[in-house]
Amino acid sequence: MIRFRAATRADVPEVVALLADDTLGAGREGADMAPYLAAFDAMLAEASNILIVGEDAGRIVATYQLTCISGLSLRASRRAQIESVRVSADLRGQGLGALLMADAEARARAAGCSVLQLTSNAVRTDARRFYERLGFTASHIGFKRDLS
Repeated sequence: MIRFRAATRADVPEVVALLADDTLGAGREGADMAPYLAAFDAMLAEASNILIVGEDAGRIVATYQLTCISGLSLRASRRAQIESVRVSADLRGQGLGALLMADAEARARAAGCSVLQLTSNAVRTDARRFYERLGFTASHIGFKRDLS
């Protein structure tokens, strides 16, 4: 039985392993945990930013990050941004992703959000189909600019 909970600092290495376990992540994640632990500590300090893990029999099998953002547009709607959605490779296709997204939606609603939004890399065509099956629409064009 999968249990979704807030991540702890001790979960960070397993979360990073999930992030690295795909085509894109394999080339961009590293082995040095220091920057990840520092980022986790910074996330904890931000009241509207939470890292969630899905745990099954003591094993971290899924993760996502949820950030709630207050704003003025859409009649001052609060929106939830979901990032870094990952499910363990050996469990994909078994409905865990849908459970993860349902957990994210419930947390977003509980935080007073009226919109749940995400971006997905354009090369992740399976992910796009998954999100569309869950009722997400590709309504915007996303832009990113590297600042490093």
